[in-house]
Amino acid sequence: MPRWFPSEPVDLSFFSTAPHVYKYVVDLAVAPERVWESLTSDASVSAWGPGVHAVRWSTPRPFGVGTERAVTLAAKAITVHERFFHWDEGKRYSFYAYEANRPLFKHFAEDYIIDATPTGSRLTWSFALEALPKTKLPVRLLSPVNNLMFGQMARSSKGYFAKTA
Repeated sequence: MPRWFPSEPVDLSFFSTAPHVYKYVVDLAVAPERVWESLTSDASVSAWGPGVHAVRWSTPRPFGVGTERAVTLAAKAITVHERFFHWDEGKRYSFYAYEANRPLFKHFAEDYIIDATPTGSRLTWSFALEALPKTKLPVRLLSPVNNLMFGQMARSSKGYFAKTA
């Protein structure tokens, strides 16, 4: 039985106050509805996010504030339980990690915003985190690696949606 390490809840203000915020904007040649459909599908970002092995929604549809899911990362070594705290159907959702099977962060959250553009849609994807006291230095030193890793996930969305357009 895995041991679970709790993380603390956040709200939307965390995306502007967190010690580490990574923000990516990707223009996609598909309608906003298609992006939303993918984000809320059974596979969600595991369909196109390198490093995301699986997504398992724990809450039945329809999804909204309070929805929970488990995400398995890093070659099945890390599982994070997430809880959605903001849900604007078809446009935006945000969640925080409330526990993980590794002592990763004090706070971790993601925010996805979808806007219509003349050629399709724009996905704005933000990650915000605060390290645990004992991991603050390594997280700060690894910030460029996190930026590359999260950025690769955002770039992968472009290729995925180009193939499925």
